[in-house]
Amino acid sequence: MTENPVFRLNRAVAIGTTRGPSAGLPALDALAADVRLDTHRLPAVRGHLLEMAGDPAGARTEYLRAAQRTRSAPERRYLEARAARL
Repeated sequence: MTENPVFRLNRAVAIGTTRGPSAGLPALDALAADVRLDTHRLPAVRGHLLEMAGDPAGARTEYLRAAQRTRSAPERRYLEARAARL
């Protein structure tokens, strides 16, 4: 179960939430090469952690990258709105 990419992504979110974004971002970096996560999820989480870390420009870039990758119009609008408010 721990080799499931979504499990590992959720773990990175949990690390970033409990230990801070500086701990969560390296956990995300470890997932970057996993082609199973070549979706909007990874940049959306990275954007969230960068926003938490006080990097609005980096967060905006990642939110827009995630918006481009999603197939869902509501998710795209949400991610674009997150980027726009930064």
